[in-house]
Amino acid sequence: MYNFPIIDPIIQSIAVGNALPEIKKTTNLFVDLVEDIVAQQLSGKVADVIFKRFCCLFPQNLPTPELLSKILTEDLRSVGLSNAKANYVRNIAEYAMTNILTVEHFNSLSDVEIIKELTKIKGVGVWTAQMVLIFSLNRPDVFPVDDLAIRLGMQKLYAVEQEGKALKQKLVDIADGWRPNRTLGTRYIWAWVNSQKKNAVRMWQLCYNP
Repeated sequence: MYNFPIIDPIIQSIAVGNALPEIKKTTNLFVDLVEDIVAQQLSGKVADVIFKRFCCLFPQNLPTPELLSKILTEDLRSVGLSNAKANYVRNIAEYAMTNILTVEHFNSLSDVEIIKELTKIKGVGVWTAQMVLIFSLNRPDVFPVDDLAIRLGMQKLYAVEQEGKALKQKLVDIADGWRPNRTLGTRYIWAWVNSQKKNAVRMWQLCYNP
């Protein structure tokens, strides 16, 4: 493919006829982070339903740190959040009230610094921080190697036979060939996985548009 930003024949081949939706940088990092926690380990449709119910707990359907910190666990559970997720979203609210959680501030940080900062919040892991980098901050060179769909998709596409730590290192090595556009390569892998399975595990990410 002429002038394609990734020199990788497999990525180039799955990109043919596979237009990716535009990702716009968020204007509300707090809401995005909460939504990422709500959506963890859920299908796209279920995550969307639960997050909409969650938003209905707030005036104008807009969660704020101050209001979220005051909501009872029972109310959060009533809209579909697990006990753990109810605690995690409140942890995010507490962090937002005592730290700077704005797009402007995070724009000044590197990817590594953002991951280090967000993972200070109990319940926010590296994967969630990487989703923020990709879908909220539009960072171009992110590779979430621990994402299940990425692992399964790359194992099939690249005929990777390694397991455990060797598998992880092999996928990292492959993705290094996509630099400085690993986010793009990641999104094409997600798109390919979705095309192979009707109820794909990362459909919500491809459609995510805060």
